[in-house]
Amino acid sequence: MARIWLKNPLAVVVDDATDASGGIVIENTRIAELLGAGEGPSAPVDAVFDASGHVVLPGLINTHHHFYQTLTRACPAALNRELFPWLKSLYPIWAGLSEEMIHVATRLAAAELLLSGCTLAADHHYIFPEAARQALDIQVDAISQTGIRATLTRGSMSLGEDEGGLPPRNTIQREDVILADCERVIDSYHDPAEGSMLQIALAPCSPFSVSEELMQQSAALARQKNVRLHTHLAETDDETDFCVALFGLRPVDYLARVGWLADDVWLAHGIHFNSREMSRLGAAGVGISHCPSSNMLLGSGQCPVRELEQAGCPVGLGVDGSASCDSSNMIQEVRQALLLQRLRYGSAAITHFDALRWATKGSAACLGRTDVGEISPGKQADLALFTLDEPRFSGAGDPLAALILCGAHRADYVMVAGQWKVKQGRLAGVDQKALLAEHTKNAQLLLNTV
Repeated sequence: MARIWLKNPLAVVVDDATDASGGIVIENTRIAELLGAGEGPSAPVDAVFDASGHVVLPGLINTHHHFYQTLTRACPAALNRELFPWLKSLYPIWAGLSEEMIHVATRLAAAELLLSGCTLAADHHYIFPEAARQALDIQVDAISQTGIRATLTRGSMSLGEDEGGLPPRNTIQREDVILADCERVIDSYHDPAEGSMLQIALAPCSPFSVSEELMQQSAALARQKNVRLHTHLAETDDETDFCVALFGLRPVDYLARVGWLADDVWLAHGIHFNSREMSRLGAAGVGISHCPSSNMLLGSGQCPVRELEQAGCPVGLGVDGSASCDSSNMIQEVRQALLLQRLRYGSAAITHFDALRWATKGSAACLGRTDVGEISPGKQADLALFTLDEPRFSGAGDPLAALILCGAHRADYVMVAGQWKVKQGRLAGVDQKALLAEHTKNAQLLLNTV
């Protein structure tokens, strides 16, 4: 449709000064108009969508994920462990990944995210075993079949156990191979244009899995190619101890030494910072991906979101890997962020608007996107529509607050770039039953490789 009117929404997330109770007009891939109460479109429309039973959000944006980990959810070998032993139990399994496994895991993760109202997802892929050296190419092909926007990061691990790192040698690559492939995938796939469906970033896995030289060279290449940088940082106290023992520095000092303290960087987790470090991160404009469910499941700690935002850091949300969160549901992650941060700061200090901001405008800022993350004229038409017709919402007074507080878990309709990707809670053009069967088969194969 060239022009579609989402008419009279039950509630819609816009800025405080805007009345959009009359609806939203979409023209091709963009939002064309916001209509006040009783207003109609300024020009004819091709279709009218009755949104009177829907809460309308900007498409949710996931800033940190590991798609391949959908294959190892609730893995018996990794249950009830903290981060380092959790990783050590899973590295041997992930070393068995094949191209087919990565392809179906990517499609399954994208499907799960879309169904939860997510329209843009960043994936951090850093496992390149012998059977899947072209993993990023496989992901690009898979993600193109789903209709979700993506930032695919070319991750890397080069520091094996025998050199003081954490991962086993059969999961790492030589640094010259890594850098050559990073340059190749940027040149092949990165689209910097407004409205881009696919962007590439560079993402050495963590301080405990790559060398200092690779961190520096990745930063130099990213800036040469004008792409963003991503890594895990300050997730656990163990990581801080590791950085001090190996590099003689705390994580943020190490980040500065390797040239990563800049506004083209976003970090996953960002839990264990002191006040001086948060000031430095904020002054540099470094983004933080808050992953509440993963941090709770692994017992890693609580991200100091308020202090980071006050310092100047963009803060977004991430579901993290499906083996550390065991879910890829963005609307549930919004609720989890609200609850975890209220536990830290109190119920009067954190609102559902804060949590929604992290999942939309904050996440967009982390990914360097100015064309998504809000409902306003000229922005991309990425929208998530939810109904309140389940028992969990019965009796709710405020529709928007109810969406978060009462625990929404599935979108009714989802639009990406003006096209419906979810209709009536079902993926458009996807055989979900066949996808689940293929994914389950590959998950079983992967577990049997160990």
